[in-house]
Amino acid sequence: MPGRRRSPLRNWAEYLIARALVEMLRRLPLRAAAWLARCSGRLLDLALPRLRRTALSNLAMAMPELDPARRKEIADGVFESIGRVLLAFARFPDLHRGNIAQWIEYDGYEHFEEAKRRGRGVLFATGHLGNWELSAFAHGLLSEPLNVVVRPLDNPLIDRLVEQRRALSGNRIIEKRDFARSILKALAANEAVGILVDQNTTLDAGVFVDFFGIPACTNATFARLAAHTGAAVIPGFAVWVAQERRYRLKFYPPVEISGDLTADTQRIQKAVERAIREYPDQWLWIHRRWKTRPPG
Repeated sequence: MPGRRRSPLRNWAEYLIARALVEMLRRLPLRAAAWLARCSGRLLDLALPRLRRTALSNLAMAMPELDPARRKEIADGVFESIGRVLLAFARFPDLHRGNIAQWIEYDGYEHFEEAKRRGRGVLFATGHLGNWELSAFAHGLLSEPLNVVVRPLDNPLIDRLVEQRRALSGNRIIEKRDFARSILKALAANEAVGILVDQNTTLDAGVFVDFFGIPACTNATFARLAAHTGAAVIPGFAVWVAQERRYRLKFYPPVEISGDLTADTQRIQKAVERAIREYPDQWLWIHRRWKTRPPG
């Protein structure tokens, strides 16, 4: 069933609040902006307690070996991570090739270079780990423009604001509503395409694979595209390194694609899981990843 129609008043109210926050985060000195971003993450936690409940429930299922105190630490980290994502996004208009290294550096760039030499395009298997917005933005500045697959936000005013900033580094936005042709065209031109692969999907669109030991309904389109085009599949995530006070854009070795849709989807999800286990407090545990259950 289609969702309820959003009122223009609600859209404008949300937009004005979001725009004001983004502008403050951009204009304030960096230290003050970082403090405000952390407060914004905490406010989100307090205003929507169901998000923390979802995070703790997910952690109890996925990492039962952890004690409650450690799960709470990870949940706290999730909201801190969201604040850092917001801060970097607000500063996008001021980032360029001359200063982007203050925010992020590459690790494993050779995997991307080798994939480009193959000449069949690159599919970045990424997710809501670390700073997914900055990873794509920075790659567009440091290497070459990236094609980014996105789902339009429910609020069209905020969606327009977000898309404008995402494109500032030269990246091209591909909406999920009509993405197959655009992706095939980009891969045929040996370009890179970034797709978030860590979200729950519906029974009719996905296959069940193991994710943290639990069957997770996962969209198989990514694996299907990889098998059809021969594009290299590289897991990539921008993870926060506290000691350096900046992000590291990590490209992992390519995932083997066999043409077996379920087996390939499983390998991709295992690569995502390994990265999350490295940085558990930077993944979006507030997402209901295991919402869709196997029949029966």
